[in-house]
Amino acid sequence: MFNHGWTRVANPTARIEPGQIIAMEAHTLALWTLNMSRIMETVDTTTRFGFLYATTPMHVEQGAERFLLEFDSATGDVHYVLEAISRPRHLFARLGLPLSRYFQHQFVRQSHRRMREEALAKRSELS
Repeated sequence: MFNHGWTRVANPTARIEPGQIIAMEAHTLALWTLNMSRIMETVDTTTRFGFLYATTPMHVEQGAERFLLEFDSATGDVHYVLEAISRPRHLFARLGLPLSRYFQHQFVRQSHRRMREEALAKRSELS
C-alpha cells in the first residue's frame, strides 16, 4: 500500500505494533524526503487488520493516518479504509500547499489501487 515507485517504506522490516516508527520516503519535485510516523494503535482480529499512526516532528506534515482492512463475512467483501488528517508542518509544504495536497491525493488513489490488485491476486491464488 506504500510502495508506488515515488513512495516507499524505508524500514520495511519494522513491526506493526504501537510505538514502532515507520519511515516513509517520498520522491516529489526531484527531491526525496524521509517522513517518520509512530504507530499509535493496531487492530488485528479475524475480520479487521490495520493501524493508526501519527506523524513525528521528523515529518513534513503534522497529523495522523489510519489504514484498515475489513472483511465482511456475510458478503465475502474486503474493504480498505485510508483516512488522514493533516496540515503542513514544513515551510515548503506550507508554501506549496496545493501541490502537497495533490501528492497526498495521488498517494491515496495509488494505495487503493495497490490494495485492490493485491486482493485480486490473492483471490486468484485461492481459486
